[in-house]
Amino acid sequence: MTDRYWLKSYPPGVPETIDPSRYASLVQMADESFARFPERIAYVQMGREVSFRDLDAQSRAFAAWLQSRTGLRRGGRVAIMMPNVLQYPIALFGVLRAGGTVVNTNPLYTARELEHQLVDSGAETIVILENFARVLQEVIGKTQVRHVVITSVGEMLGFPKGMIVDFVIRHGRKAVPPYQLPGAVRFKEVLAQGRGATLTPVDLGHQDLAFLQYTGGTTGVSKGAMLTHRNMVANVLQASAWVEETFDSSEPETTITALPLYHIFALTANCLLFVRLGWRNVLIPNPRDIPALIAEMRKYPFTFFAAVNTLFNALLNSPEFAGIDFSRLRCTLGGGMAVQAAVAERWKQATKVVLTQAWGLTETSPAACINIPGEDFNGSIGLPISSTEISIVDDPGNPLPVGQVGEICVRGPQVMLGYYNRPDETAKVMLPDGWLRTGDIGRMDERGYVYIEDRKKDMILVSGFNVYPNEVESVVVTHPGVLEAAAVAQPDEKSGEVVALFVVRKDPSLTEQQLIEHCRSELTGYKVPKRVYFRDDLPKTNVGKILRRALRDEIKA
Repeated sequence: MTDRYWLKSYPPGVPETIDPSRYASLVQMADESFARFPERIAYVQMGREVSFRDLDAQSRAFAAWLQSRTGLRRGGRVAIMMPNVLQYPIALFGVLRAGGTVVNTNPLYTARELEHQLVDSGAETIVILENFARVLQEVIGKTQVRHVVITSVGEMLGFPKGMIVDFVIRHGRKAVPPYQLPGAVRFKEVLAQGRGATLTPVDLGHQDLAFLQYTGGTTGVSKGAMLTHRNMVANVLQASAWVEETFDSSEPETTITALPLYHIFALTANCLLFVRLGWRNVLIPNPRDIPALIAEMRKYPFTFFAAVNTLFNALLNSPEFAGIDFSRLRCTLGGGMAVQAAVAERWKQATKVVLTQAWGLTETSPAACINIPGEDFNGSIGLPISSTEISIVDDPGNPLPVGQVGEICVRGPQVMLGYYNRPDETAKVMLPDGWLRTGDIGRMDERGYVYIEDRKKDMILVSGFNVYPNEVESVVVTHPGVLEAAAVAQPDEKSGEVVALFVVRKDPSLTEQQLIEHCRSELTGYKVPKRVYFRDDLPKTNVGKILRRALRDEIKA
């Protein structure tokens, strides 16, 4: 479908292809790092450090416990329902080393959402932060879960007895709700028992499932993307090929991980990538607490930082942001949602480092395109990464000429096997010869740079003309009185649909008319919002992506 003409735009040092066979599994890749960097610090949370040697020993103990106490066998599902705490990487590598499949689970799930994922995945073991155990209690009887490991934010921190450490994930929610989960085991007890058990190595290969990674559900029912060890190894090597040249690999560096590791973006771009590179990873349990996040960013001068547009924006609008030392920062990566040009420009002015935009999705492990680190922000999602092909197709799946807008399709070693137990849904997105229909609408220029126009489902049809919400939002947020904005379709008798705008104000005096006049100066008539709704905040996914679907539902209600 493609002639890979984008390769001529690759920078020196970036290979055209990577070799996934370099590692048979993520376990082999992790074992290499444990052996190479035993004395280096792997993770830090609230001042408590875990070395690579510690991570090796503790994940091995966790794996041995899973095999000996739960009977976990090759491919068995283990759900991990935790924020960014030290227990997360220990549990994750423990599950993989035991031969299991990780089912990453959002701690903010409602009972209905949690029940769906546990039932759909068939998980029989769950590792959960006790703040969310009450939700598990509501549904556990309807699932196959038989083993529960309970932990707390402070359990691994070694604080004095009686000192309370709470993870505040929702405003005002500081206490741990009461719960009853008979037979649940504490995380430290699991490690103690595991140290006395024998770990039986599992000969994992490329086709073994490493993750059942559930889609965000922004388009409907959440589906489990089957990501193999080959998928994940390939994507880590692809990411390494594009960012390693930016760093001095001879020295251990630091990354701040504010995005949740249970989300595919941070899972690969932070957890797995920097274990391979031997870096120190500073874990942020609650990225919504911006003052606390900035305090950690001040404490640990960092070389790499990945985030989504809304988090960059929140940091830039915090008074404390100016006090951060950016002297070691070499790469800032934006993904998960479109990075707005205004935010990218402000980030560069504040940090002197370009905000590099990348793109991918759960089904591609996730990276598929990235801009060249250090090159000025250009609004594109970049070039197809190594060993990756991109094609722009029409509705029937036929390739379109350069520059024409259509659906973006991806092929490469990072593309999922399919959706677990959903052959019908898999058939909707998988084309012959391994091509994945992403549902994103975009175009590719003559250099091979890909530009996202929008999600297919989010397009607004005004009197037969396509309006892309990203374009409208990018204009709106350049108004100095706007903090955040989302554009969605609102039914209209005359034009079928009109543009409705949801706005969080930075300036409380900002009016609807001022915003509409601002848009008229930048957008053609049919793209100008006809309705403006002011809100104190906008609904978002766990990584901060604005949920346009929820806003559309609000309009229809």
